[in-house]
Amino acid sequence: MLKINVIVKNNDWKKYIKNSEFYLNKRSLILQKKVKSFKKNNFNFSIVLSNSYELKKLNNKFRKKNKSTDILSFPFHEKKFLSKLIKKEKNIYLGDVIINLNKVKKKNFELEFNKLWIHGLLHLFGYQHQKDKDYLKMQKLEKNFIKLINTYV
Repeated sequence: MLKINVIVKNNDWKKYIKNSEFYLNKRSLILQKKVKSFKKNNFNFSIVLSNSYELKKLNNKFRKKNKSTDILSFPFHEKKFLSKLIKKEKNIYLGDVIINLNKVKKKNFELEFNKLWIHGLLHLFGYQHQKDKDYLKMQKLEKNFIKLINTYV
């Protein structure tokens, strides 16, 4: 199972997605049904819907970059530990994803938003994109997940 706790910190999000919790959990349900690894465990994570100001503060505090960004991910577990945990535990908290409304392109908003939260989710599972081979692997998973969401919604 893939369960998303949604925290709306900026009400401007409601202009684009009226009920963000319903929207996201409907899409996560599709992933649950189509992605084998989501069927064995109960994965929980939070998505915070925020703005440039908050992401700039967090980016500065945790990454020492004094600028805003589109998304930040805060995994609760390191990838090695998470792999072991998945084999032992049924319920696993993955971490938090924070998305900046001001950086989501308004044209094709849903597609851009889906790309961001999927990207953040993959970071919570330990995927990175600093090396080319890791980038390609992560990008392939993102595309597959987005295709699933867009096909079955």
